Amino acid sequence: MISNIISMISNFMYGKLLIILLLLGGIYFTFRTRFVQFRLIGRAVASTMEKPEEGEGKVSSFQALMVSTASRVGTGNIVGVSTAICLGGFGSVFWMWVIAIIGGASAFIESTLAQIYKKRGSAGSYGGPAYYIEAALHSRPLALVFSVFLILTYGFGFNMLASYNLQSTFSSYSFYVPEKSPWVIGLILAVIVGYCLLGGGQRILKVTSVMVPVMGVLYVLVSLVVIVLNIGYLPTVFQRIFREAFNFKAIFSGFSGSCVMYGIKRGLFSNEAGVGSAPNASASADVNHPVAQGLVQVLSVFIDTLLLCTATAFMCMCSGIEPTEALSGAPYVQAALQQAFGTIGPLFITVSMILFAFTTLLGNLYYVDNVLNYILGHVPSKQFMIIYRIIASVVIFIGAGLNAGLLWDIADVTMGGMTIINMPVIIVLSKYALRALKDYERQVESGRNPVFHVRDIELPHKVDYWD
Repeated sequence: MISNIISMISNFMYGKLLIILLLLGGIYFTFRTRFVQFRLIGRAVASTMEKPEEGEGKVSSFQALMVSTASRVGTGNIVGVSTAICLGGFGSVFWMWVIAIIGGASAFIESTLAQIYKKRGSAGSYGGPAYYIEAALHSRPLALVFSVFLILTYGFGFNMLASYNLQSTFSSYSFYVPEKSPWVIGLILAVIVGYCLLGGGQRILKVTSVMVPVMGVLYVLVSLVVIVLNIGYLPTVFQRIFREAFNFKAIFSGFSGSCVMYGIKRGLFSNEAGVGSAPNASASADVNHPVAQGLVQVLSVFIDTLLLCTATAFMCMCSGIEPTEALSGAPYVQAALQQAFGTIGPLFITVSMILFAFTTLLGNLYYVDNVLNYILGHVPSKQFMIIYRIIASVVIFIGAGLNAGLLWDIADVTMGGMTIINMPVIIVLSKYALRALKDYERQVESGRNPVFHVRDIELPHKVDYWD
């Protein structure tokens, strides 16, 4: 009964409410920023190279990008994309692209706001949606509700799902026993993640900043090899993507299982633009102007969906293997790679899933750390954090043995709750991000390295970091 209720809530959220919020909100931001996600892509790349001032706890723009990308880039880039294609068809890929392209503008707005309203702490800056909700809208209750949804999403929903997705890639091996193997794999993963978590936030930053670029580049290269080996399928693949994406008769006859719904669900799960997660990492970056970090987060969305999700999609679709419900998830990707590389193909996906899941788990829990600080009003005690991280590890263990459908629905619903709060908030506050964008571009056009002052955007709210 609980599973059915959660499924019904998920279908309502993504069948009506979130599609309106995400599409209309993203389109609004795209036009108001004059397509900032394309116009200033060069500045976005340059911003990742900015070096922070020397000092303990200082986080570079690149490190903040890697933490947010670590959370975005995960098992959803493999299993989520495969699931969307198997259940929603090739047209799902087109709607993933749409949600990423317009979502880039949403990511810019929310991360710029996180920078504007961030706070100064003894170990560097910090902030996120909870902080700009309270500072600008003076609504701590709403900020607390958002924080609870974030903990449910990143501390429970996403981490249980990542754990399940990881163990599911071992199901094709002869040693896998359905009744026992998920729990054994979950236990091993939980112990490794728990050990890393006990090293604190700075260790998370160091680990993710090294692992994310390496695994991302390698994964894309292998995908390109598969596509080149099956280049003859490419024209047919493109034809099917656009034909199925605009087959409105099929879409509206069964919308809950359509390519639009699966494309938006899995696209949002993957890139998280507008959800309110990445701003928690963005606020920690030490930059001279909030817009610089907003631009960096556009890159994170594009890396996740337009690069990595597309790599998975084309690797699968060019294999010549027809997607079916039975192949949904890791099996479709493994079958595609086995067709190209033989027995070594599934092994590569298993290794990729281990790396993707590991960095996702670390990035997710970094967000939870930030929100716990907000809820408690101070940095939690060492004893509190040890207990919390043990609980987080137990959740990872439990997720490995649960039902896939239930886990997907839980993750979708909790993430949807965050989005339903965050998107209207950033629409209301977007005028301040837009003023910051004008200030940034004015300084760039005059040949200066942009430096931010609150008075330049006439911000009516009190902030304690800038000026």
